[in-house]
Amino acid sequence: MVKKTPLRKCIITNERLPKQDLLRITYSKDGTIAIDPGGKLPGRGAYITKSVDVAKKAKKRNSLGTAFNAKNDLSTFYDDVITYLENEVNNAN
Repeated sequence: MVKKTPLRKCIITNERLPKQDLLRITYSKDGTIAIDPGGKLPGRGAYITKSVDVAKKAKKRNSLGTAFNAKNDLSTFYDDVITYLENEVNNAN
């Protein structure tokens, strides 16, 4: 029997991709937004493609703020996501 690969949708590109190809961002009840590389943190989750270009597009559109109905400024968090993805790309090479 073939094991099914869970698919999730990127909130920026609207592509359905395997879960391991996406980065999960969580929004907890207390308003904390965090990068969730393991996919296990509690809270509402949104997925973005593991690409610096996609993260920059998310920052420009404020896509995470829209997805989470966040009232606070997320510009520094977007910078953290971009830095995280740049480090992940550098570690992969």
